[in-house]
Amino acid sequence: MPGNETIAAIATAPGRGGVAVVRISGPDAFRVAAAVCGRRVESAQAGRFFHSTFRDPACGSPLDDGLLLVFAAPRSYTGEDVVELQGHGGSVAPRRVLEACLAAGARLARRGEFTERAFLNGRLDLGAAEAVIDLVDAKTARAADDAVARLAGAASRPFERMYADAIDLSSRVEHALDFSEDELPPGFDAALAAGVDALSSRVEAKLSTAREGRILREGALVVLAGPPNAGKSSLLNALLGADRAIVSATAGTTRDAIEDWAEIGGWPVRLVDTAGLRATGDAVEAEGVARAEDLIARADLVLRLSPADAEPSAAGAAGDSPREIRVCSKCDLGAMSPSGARRVSSRTGEGLDTLRGDIANRLAKLAARRDEETGADVTTRQRACLLDAQGALARARSALDLPDLVLAANELRAAAEAIGRVLGKVYSDDLLDALFSRFCVGK
Repeated sequence: MPGNETIAAIATAPGRGGVAVVRISGPDAFRVAAAVCGRRVESAQAGRFFHSTFRDPACGSPLDDGLLLVFAAPRSYTGEDVVELQGHGGSVAPRRVLEACLAAGARLARRGEFTERAFLNGRLDLGAAEAVIDLVDAKTARAADDAVARLAGAASRPFERMYADAIDLSSRVEHALDFSEDELPPGFDAALAAGVDALSSRVEAKLSTAREGRILREGALVVLAGPPNAGKSSLLNALLGADRAIVSATAGTTRDAIEDWAEIGGWPVRLVDTAGLRATGDAVEAEGVARAEDLIARADLVLRLSPADAEPSAAGAAGDSPREIRVCSKCDLGAMSPSGARRVSSRTGEGLDTLRGDIANRLAKLAARRDEETGADVTTRQRACLLDAQGALARARSALDLPDLVLAANELRAAAEAIGRVLGKVYSDDLLDALFSRFCVGK
């Protein structure tokens, strides 16, 4: 549990920079800061900056010059007394200030320990804690907006209501077990079943937002596929705006998957160039084709290329599937264009902006629609909890049809516990270790 030890860490990124922050949190934060700053530090100073010289507490030699900022419990990030020492950036100065804090009685914080203490002290729920790391890791403005919405509590409000309703349903069944069937009010079974159905529908609706959340956090896998010499590598370079893949007139140049990150229409995208799809007796090329087919099967979206200068039979079928966009590449070399295919030239830039727009629109359609009430998406961990809740509610509904109130009570209790895990009302040490180990030291 938090509060037993005072912790300290450098809260800013390592390396050369204008400012570095050393953060201290815990019951002795003020005493540790006073020892380093050589001045009295108390809660009455909360919210104010003070110029200070940071010194070695053992000998008093100056280490750096900067600002002291005080936060008093419980109105701090961690809910504890917190002090931030803001000094010069670089690698040496902040490290020496941190070492002075450790010499004064603090210990080095673990990964994510400041945010873990914020959770354990009730300053953040688990959804907001997850949003902190997702905001830090955000690759696009769209992903950052989602994390900010969840950090502000947008993700938690519907779960709070679900949890309250699950507890209510569970308590109603538990209460009913104290009475005989004849003593229950008329319509009790029907009302209870309707309540379970309504909660199940809300759980299902939240599960539908999980795909968009995954794409925002992990990026969409967009695979460029087609026959050899279809212009896949050239298109990859054009979409990236960099010479990432080797381009050659020799067919079969790309034998392994080549990937890089791009932002397309606000979506983080993993663009992957693959080996040309064809039958081959070359063992190395055959392995590349097999890997390409595996990537195509796992892709969120496939750009299926057919070169304009190819024979009509090699142009491929017209039209798109939900996971594919047909692209007529090298359109500057020929007039052929399958019906419905996007004409693109990596050399002249023709059609690239239109293709980018098509990719962004297709990803928006593939991803589940945002929760209209909150605008926040479901994380992978939350999805696993909701799937557990969904299963328990389905079993509870079946038990009510029997009727078997004892079984229904057990399943409704399990559903409430699963939803409680989303919020952190129910948690284990392993869960906290797994979550906060994703953070950097100092956050």
